[in-house]
Amino acid sequence: MEKRLSIIVIEEDALRAETIVDGLREAGDHDIRVLAEVAGLARHIAEFHPDIVLIDLANPSRDMLEDLALASSPTERPVAMFVDRSDEGLTRAAIEAGISAYVVDGLRQDRIKPVLDAAIARFHMFQRMRAELAATRAALEERKLIDRAKAILMKARDIDEEAAYALLRKTAMDQGKRMGDIAQQLVMAAGLLSCR
Repeated sequence: MEKRLSIIVIEEDALRAETIVDGLREAGDHDIRVLAEVAGLARHIAEFHPDIVLIDLANPSRDMLEDLALASSPTERPVAMFVDRSDEGLTRAAIEAGISAYVVDGLRQDRIKPVLDAAIARFHMFQRMRAELAATRAALEERKLIDRAKAILMKARDIDEEAAYALLRKTAMDQGKRMGDIAQQLVMAAGLLSCR
């Protein structure tokens, strides 16, 4: 945590909140807001737009975990959760909900900075993985579209696959567009022409 971060701390107990804030202050000069109530959490997070959310719960339930995770938007920012005790089901629920760090019996002032550092690093790693997965899916969908366009050209022009690919590529180059865009136009046009 080198840069100044905006952090929301969710903690109902004032003494525990003070411990967390002291640990965060030792880690750097951060903009820290403490919320003692979970009610309206999504609204507070939207207003403050924090870099990270830190949640401290004594005994979370599965529903509470899911509600907190949804409200704190773990796909938009790192979320670190400290709990006093847990079980396998709650740990799994927290991970599935996108919590970046789920720490059992770990709320000590000296552990806050390393846990937040790990949560931030893990969040960024998952963001990269999500972006790579989205890019791979888009490339696969484009590949399928190009294959459909090639099949249409092969049938309509009675040409082989290599010639159909070359025609798509040449058309894309001539029009200054991506092959996927040309393929999509061709598939859409063929769909319109085959409708009765």
